[in-house]
Amino acid sequence: MKKLRIFTVLSLLLLIGNLSFGQNDMAETKMVGGAEMYPSKDIVENAVNSQDHTTLVAAVKAAELVDILKSDGPFTVFAPTNSAFEDLPAGTVESLLKKENQKKLQAVLTYHVLAGDYKAGDIVNAIQKGNGKASFATVNGGKVSAMLDGNQVKLQDVAGNVATVTTADVDQSNGVIHVIDSVLLPAD
Repeated sequence: MKKLRIFTVLSLLLLIGNLSFGQNDMAETKMVGGAEMYPSKDIVENAVNSQDHTTLVAAVKAAELVDILKSDGPFTVFAPTNSAFEDLPAGTVESLLKKENQKKLQAVLTYHVLAGDYKAGDIVNAIQKGNGKASFATVNGGKVSAMLDGNQVKLQDVAGNVATVTTADVDQSNGVIHVIDSVLLPAD
């Protein structure tokens, strides 16, 4: 009888342990652009697998920012989708990808990056502390504002363009990605 109780307790502990590990494994990865994003990989290693971010990846390469986004960070990246880039005026992306416009492309891309690891909860807390609005300094030196619209986090650039965070807290080994539905533009 004593052996049966010990066996039952051990079995329950193993079952609970397996359930816990299973939950942790599921919480570690998110699907973005049809691909799993692994927290053990860096921002670039994950982004190249997202079918929704091929334009962003091409832009990061053209801007020669790959090494920076592969570094230790931590970084918070607001990652516009392909459709966000498509919503820009005709010819904008093609123009930005030209070698002679590399500095402007770098300015646009680094306007989507914060130094530090800002989870959605951190951003929401800052918005609440700021009475409905928070301002964040981007890596390019400009400011982006954050606010809530119901349960959705919205970001606003200096020109008043607004992006919605569509997927939050995609953990990376060197920070976090928040997928957004519009491209934010810095001041000229």
